[in-house]
Amino acid sequence: MIEYVVPGNTDPRVLERSCQILREGGLVAFPTDTSWSIGCALSSKQGIQNLRRLSGERDERHFTLLCHHISQIGEYCSLNNSQFRFIKRLIPGPYVFILRALLGTEKVLDIRRKEVGVRIPHHPVSLALGEALGEPLYSITAKRSMIRREGPDSFYYEEPSGSADEKGLPPIPEEELFEGGWELEDIPGIALILDPGEELPRWVSTVIDLTTEEPTLIRHGAGPWPV
Repeated sequence: MIEYVVPGNTDPRVLERSCQILREGGLVAFPTDTSWSIGCALSSKQGIQNLRRLSGERDERHFTLLCHHISQIGEYCSLNNSQFRFIKRLIPGPYVFILRALLGTEKVLDIRRKEVGVRIPHHPVSLALGEALGEPLYSITAKRSMIRREGPDSFYYEEPSGSADEKGLPPIPEEELFEGGWELEDIPGIALILDPGEELPRWVSTVIDLTTEEPTLIRHGAGPWPV
């Protein structure tokens, strides 16, 4: 189902309905300052299972904790003064920051890696959704390979072409990304699409590792680098 929303003035009733879906384990698609994302509530085990099943990804670096304020990042990740200042300069914006997850976050996500990506996008709809929910969204970029290809209960996932080094992430081809919200209706498992009625750029975020001594580029995307 699509709900058309006004960026900067999203109907509170739509936000509340979205939050109810998320708390009950459902998936919601929403715009960001890069491409479309699909998210679940961090506190929902069922939602996390549904998101992972839909994505087909095995590498946790493809998933992101989408926050609405930098103070929220410190509730779920280890954040020192240097990291705080670095992030503060670049948010909100098209950047994902890799940080050490706190023990409670590791347990909730049941992740194999001790790091997690966090992001504060520069889009009023995604920020309003996160603020209304009161907790981070666990999210992933919406891709065309998520569309059902075989049978009513199966999900098809094809690893994007391209290579990455040990520290890098494989590129996401532009043709894998969506522009209009209506295009996401063919993705199975999405309960609601928040559509501002505008086409989004088919970009990915810039990913920066902050667990090393110096910030390290993992993937160059929409965010300028070096900064």
